[in-house]
Amino acid sequence: MSAAVESWLAAQASGSPPLAAQYDALRELYDRKLWHQLTMKLEEIVAMPDFQTGDRLVQLYHNFVVDFEHKISPLKLGHLAVAVSSRYADRAAAGAFMGNVIENLIENKQPGCEEPVLYLRMHVALLFVHEARLTDARAAIDGPDGKGSLDAMPSPDPSVSAAYHYVASQYHKAKQAFAEFYREGMLYLAHVESSTLPESTRRDLAVDLSLAALLGDDVYGFAELIAHPICGALAGTTFAWLVDILNAFNDGDLHAYDALCVKHADALNAQPALVAHERKLREKITILCLLRIVFAAPADEREIDMETIAQRTKLTVDGVEYLLMKALSARLIEGVIDQVAGKVNVTWVQPRVLLLPQIAELGGRLDGWIEKVRATGAALSEEVPQLAATA
Repeated sequence: MSAAVESWLAAQASGSPPLAAQYDALRELYDRKLWHQLTMKLEEIVAMPDFQTGDRLVQLYHNFVVDFEHKISPLKLGHLAVAVSSRYADRAAAGAFMGNVIENLIENKQPGCEEPVLYLRMHVALLFVHEARLTDARAAIDGPDGKGSLDAMPSPDPSVSAAYHYVASQYHKAKQAFAEFYREGMLYLAHVESSTLPESTRRDLAVDLSLAALLGDDVYGFAELIAHPICGALAGTTFAWLVDILNAFNDGDLHAYDALCVKHADALNAQPALVAHERKLREKITILCLLRIVFAAPADEREIDMETIAQRTKLTVDGVEYLLMKALSARLIEGVIDQVAGKVNVTWVQPRVLLLPQIAELGGRLDGWIEKVRATGAALSEEVPQLAATA
């Protein structure tokens, strides 16, 4: 250990008695060259509230960590550098700091440095989003050093994938691209344990994802979000009504949606995006009602009267024709409309994630199919006894 580093650790220990044990532990691990244990200790210290005040973490990095940063795991160094950057009061200084760490990682050419470099670049891109430098943010996210780098990694660490998808989601949120935000947000949740996020973060993310799912132009599946633990963050809050709305959309239940609009009128009107897209929401749940009708029909009985659809969707027959053309153009269904007979023959429905009640319904349908096959086999055996003998 250099004299400067030892002197700095001693000064911090004497100047902050409550933290003296932490600085002494750092000195001991450094002296013993236990780099893995030292890294774990640094991770512990970074999470301590006492080190989250002022510029303690910044000083710790510049006066201590820089002395051995090339000896610890590059990815752990990246995590540490991002934590330190959050303690800079100035975003430009934080970005410059992370940029310097990136340069050092590339220069040292340590094995596995690609992951921390991408991790840090995504956090620099996040600063661009916060500063409304969206052109720079998009270049960092979609460019060869962003998505290109992630795609080239055979098995990236979850924290690296999470960083990419989180920054991409925040970019799309700033652009009010609801569908893109929803997809990137769900991919982010696929790489993190939502229970480890702060309660306020979980709640805000659940609200944002719920609104994005409702408003996204081509988002017609809600089961994945409803089934995710993140939605539990809305329970007992002023946004609990969002889960009810999501369930109504997932079920294609127009009557439930109308009842919820009346019941939660004040909460809905407090969301400018929902108010501005009221007509789009009505169109979307009407399409989902159509998909529900098709899903409920047996696969061999999907020639459906337009009048039946009109009654369920609260539309005229002319309105049903427009609805069907909309669903066909969006590739939600495939089939043929018979205007003369007033029927539609649906041959394919876009696959969807199912919740447990829908899986149970599908199970019941499968039981019915098995029974039909059994009855057909029995009938054939009576008609052709040789088949029974062969069996």
